[in-house]
Amino acid sequence: MAEASCEALFASASNSNFLALSDGSCPIDRQAQLEHILPNLHHNIHASFAGLALFAALVPTAEACTRILWNTDGLGVFSGRTMDFPVSTEPMITVLPHGVAHDGGLFAGQRIEANNPAVWTSKYGSIVTSVYGAGTADGLNEKGVGMHLLYFIPADFGARDPSKVGIQAALWGQYVLDNAASVSEAVKLLDGLQPLMVDHEGIKATVHLAIEDASGDSAIIEYTAGGVKTVCHNRDYRIMTNDPSYDQQLANYAKYDFTNATRAPPIPGNTDAKNRFIRANYHLSWLPEPKNTREAIASILAIARNVSVPFGAPNREIGSLYNTEYRTAMDLTNATYFFEFATSPNVIWMNLSQFNLAEASPILLLDPTNMDLVGNVTAELKAGKIEF
Repeated sequence: MAEASCEALFASASNSNFLALSDGSCPIDRQAQLEHILPNLHHNIHASFAGLALFAALVPTAEACTRILWNTDGLGVFSGRTMDFPVSTEPMITVLPHGVAHDGGLFAGQRIEANNPAVWTSKYGSIVTSVYGAGTADGLNEKGVGMHLLYFIPADFGARDPSKVGIQAALWGQYVLDNAASVSEAVKLLDGLQPLMVDHEGIKATVHLAIEDASGDSAIIEYTAGGVKTVCHNRDYRIMTNDPSYDQQLANYAKYDFTNATRAPPIPGNTDAKNRFIRANYHLSWLPEPKNTREAIASILAIARNVSVPFGAPNREIGSLYNTEYRTAMDLTNATYFFEFATSPNVIWMNLSQFNLAEASPILLLDPTNMDLVGNVTAELKAGKIEF
């Protein structure tokens, strides 16, 4: 399986004068002062939704989600994301203790890979948001590692390479949370792993992965045509949206210079992934230093709301719609997870350190769509079972 350097791809995507980062990873544009780069990915799979024909017509062109990382605030490390999708992803907040067994060759209860599948038990406890009960889209572990799967139409994991352990794509991020204590460790672990495309009711899990940790480190991992893997690993990559590929997002962002900006200069305002990428970077660069965690989380959610997709917003094709289903925010320094459901007036949160994560402890679940939930809901999670 081929692997491309982010630097080479970025250089070929633009004619700008690039300034390489100190560690030699993906470069930034000198003129545009690329200081805040973030990818986004949207993900998918399954829908228990009446009118499945309409759903199938909408989802393949659905493109949304934005990931935000704030690692320059002087207080801690904070991140967040939007989940944008045309129908419910049936989110369930889940706390997983040590020792939970997973099989990356299973998807929705079906064996999809028997040749060298990833089989593991969780080394670290985590709190995550599940998707259709088949995997996880977002979460953090007790070591302060966060992950976000976002939709990415060009995703191509390539032909099966049996020398690498295979894992169905909806567990790609969970593998990181279960096994890695830092971004650097996660990047190394993922070298020996191949995500596997899963197809549920005609919808492919075309995703890319963003990870960050409590030190502020960050990585964006994408697979494109022919299974070419690109890793952009640097704390400067703070924003991620959807396609085009990350190098092309960087090149597009290099066209803008918001130095000494006022409210007058226009910024892209539509819901397209390239517009959200620029807008999120712009607002992130101007955030004031927070006095406390409350202000920091409010800042993350403020940007997430700014790049959210309103109800009824047009998608790529005339007549197709999608909107933001929920937003999350993470305090990676203190392992606290915040969740905001789009149709609820309340923000809820949980601190991972307040759960019993010892091996053989129960898996805990919470339905975040319950509008009666508000504030610290750590005590509201109840024992349950998962299918992934």
